[in-house]
Amino acid sequence: MSEQPSPIYDGARIIAVVVTHKRREMLAESLKVLCSQTRPVDHLIVVDNANEADVGELVRDQPIETTYVGSEHNLGGAGGFALGILHALTMGADWVWLADDDGRPEGPEVLGTLFECAKKHNLVEVSPVVADIDEPDRLAFPLRRGLVWRRLRSELGDEDFLPGIASLFNGALVSAEAVDTIGVPDLRLFVRGDEVEVHRRLVRSGLPFGTCLQTAYLHPNGSEEFKPILGGRMHTQYPDDPVKRYFTYRNRGYLMSQPGMRKLLPQEVARFGWFFLVQQKDPAGLLEWLRLQRLGRREQFHKPQP
Repeated sequence: MSEQPSPIYDGARIIAVVVTHKRREMLAESLKVLCSQTRPVDHLIVVDNANEADVGELVRDQPIETTYVGSEHNLGGAGGFALGILHALTMGADWVWLADDDGRPEGPEVLGTLFECAKKHNLVEVSPVVADIDEPDRLAFPLRRGLVWRRLRSELGDEDFLPGIASLFNGALVSAEAVDTIGVPDLRLFVRGDEVEVHRRLVRSGLPFGTCLQTAYLHPNGSEEFKPILGGRMHTQYPDDPVKRYFTYRNRGYLMSQPGMRKLLPQEVARFGWFFLVQQKDPAGLLEWLRLQRLGRREQFHKPQP
């Protein structure tokens, strides 16, 4: 048995890490809520993958201590969070609060609620519910519990905490102890699947983590990518944008070859086979999916050709 974790709670230094890329107005709305938490953020780091001067000015104008990291090279979400997390650790962070630029905390109590939940359940990571920014009782992404898919916050039950479930880049609070154990996101994944890959490591670490049902992070609804099959009993992911499909399917191929995920591969093949051949009647789509999966398994992390 591994030693039980002992995260730092008393006097903890919490540093928020936000990754952005050419979405200044969304970022401004996010920072407005993030910087007005009743349990204040001790420092804010913004990694800007577009290195835009007006974004740097926005960050420096916030009412809390900030660090702006402008990158001339687009690191993607994976690389941006890796850089931001490592920078936070060098500044003495006991916890990092992770957020993308297109969402925001539900209100000023989110960080305090997450932190109290972590203390109560002795967690090294705790996530909020990720809710639709336009319809906050609706989940931004469908969540499966057992064999049933939940789409509303009200369907999650009356517990205060769901163990073993986490959304890591949408308002997750992660201890430095957890980062030391699971590492930072893999730059090679760039976007899509990087969060799932870190979640895979977190599960295999045996560390205690989960989702606090008492608070939320608001995010644009992403459920349109998840296409129901077999009468809604299962789903497949099909982004409309071909670049997003490239990263989603290629990175998923890599993920399915990793320890802890391989057992899901037969289900993955069955789901996408049914979706492309039976539901969409698109054999070419299945062949493209297989090609991208193969790239991921072979760790061919080249960027898509224009």
